[in-house]
Amino acid sequence: MYPSRFAYDAPASVGEAVAILDRSGGEAKVMAGGQSLIPMLKLRFASPERIVDINNIPGLDYHRLDADGTLHIGALCRHEDLEFSEVIAQSHPTLYAAAAVVADPIVRTRGTFVGSVCHADPQGDWAATMIALDGRIVAVGPNGRREIPMRDFVLGPFTNALAYNEIAVEAVIPPAKGKARGGYLKLERRIGDFATASVAVALDMDGDVVRRAGCALAGVGGKTIDANQAISVLNGKALTPDNIEAAADAVAAAADPRTDHRGSAAYKRQIVKTFVTRILDNVARTEQKAA
Repeated sequence: MYPSRFAYDAPASVGEAVAILDRSGGEAKVMAGGQSLIPMLKLRFASPERIVDINNIPGLDYHRLDADGTLHIGALCRHEDLEFSEVIAQSHPTLYAAAAVVADPIVRTRGTFVGSVCHADPQGDWAATMIALDGRIVAVGPNGRREIPMRDFVLGPFTNALAYNEIAVEAVIPPAKGKARGGYLKLERRIGDFATASVAVALDMDGDVVRRAGCALAGVGGKTIDANQAISVLNGKALTPDNIEAAADAVAAAADPRTDHRGSAAYKRQIVKTFVTRILDNVARTEQKAA
């Protein structure tokens, strides 16, 4: 199937892109990596009147760590930039674990972190990591910049909180309060397939005590599931077997899976519990070795 006809713009600045979107009245789509948008155009799941390609805008292809540990990821930072980043490997274990399992190697060369988050696919990887890490999206529109907490950004399946005339220019992840620990596990039938279930866990550790625990789930609900409240049972506690089991049970209860061709709802909920347990067990073993 061929896409519907559309006008094409390649602005050279964020301001120019915002002006085009503002004039479009909601009939335009922003293209960064295009790995989600182009298939939707080909299948006519999306038929915008205009495509605004932001790849000619300089200065958006970065990821950097501030002196205080705040991570900034620009709108044109590709998946593979994070997959092979020493900065991410050393500072953000949850992101680093997810980077290697996003889609497939071909998609990772072109797809973008921020674009994936904005796509708000219920089975997407990066939105789950952003929620677990308490991140936020920086948007620019006609009225200037605003920051949207990730917990408020994903409104539903393929729906985010951006206005039609705003562009997400950056993702921001706050510094860990202590040692950053965590992980990301994903069950898929084959490489590049949508997730049957995936779990992002992010911990801020003070010795062997959890100062803050974050968690989010993909593939087990109508949108990315914020399980931060569920895993907060770990806050102020050590990663003992009993505490790990309690956290895994709480997160599994937060899942909202449906039975489909990938498995039953009960099976998917069990996968969530197993993945949370594995990630927390791995962190506990790492801390024991470091002690």
